[in-house]
Amino acid sequence: MIGSLLDLKILLLISLTIPGLVGIAYGHTIDAVGDYRLEIGWMNEPVVSGETNGIELYVSPLVPCPEIAESIKCAESQPFQNGVPNLDKTLKMQLVLKDQKITLPLKEDHNIPGKYYAFVNPTVSGFYQANVLGTIEETKVSLSMHPPKVNEREYIEFPESSDLTLNQLIDGHTALLGDVNDLKDSVSKLEQSSSQNNLGYAGIGLGIAAIAIAGAALAKSKR
Repeated sequence: MIGSLLDLKILLLISLTIPGLVGIAYGHTIDAVGDYRLEIGWMNEPVVSGETNGIELYVSPLVPCPEIAESIKCAESQPFQNGVPNLDKTLKMQLVLKDQKITLPLKEDHNIPGKYYAFVNPTVSGFYQANVLGTIEETKVSLSMHPPKVNEREYIEFPESSDLTLNQLIDGHTALLGDVNDLKDSVSKLEQSSSQNNLGYAGIGLGIAAIAIAGAALAKSKR
């Protein structure tokens, strides 16, 4: 029982040390064609040159907005919902940068109807134009959209290599696990030498110590 509770504490401590890895905000562009709402954005952001990435395309019915005259404003006012499936054979995406272009096939998401991917490796930074071409059911589509800018790799490496930052994170986690193992050894010793009541009070003290360790790790991760 004590061992399983301790393992749970370890998992909680580890999860507290990586708050910066979640909650990333994504920039998407939204437009409308006929009775359909289209939304695009990069799969991985911030997007940098020289890394394999892809553009996500979401297609869904456009819910009428009697109070909004512009179709694009109407599309921006509503979320993606009730996606239109099976468009990977009738739609394609043309990616353009200055005088260069490439036509990319679309791959449909297996779990989200109406969501598609166009995989690409943007080799240089800049503002790319994504042309959505083909048909959505009976509606012809020839729409130009603009995903967020592709940044140079140095955008995420300056002033130090991202590998160094990763190593620092790993070192911090290793030190934390050392502290947790010390707590585990303390519990094992208490199991052998303490009475049931004393063990309960000692467990409370160890719990407080674990919270202190997690707080210190959280502060380090924010720095």
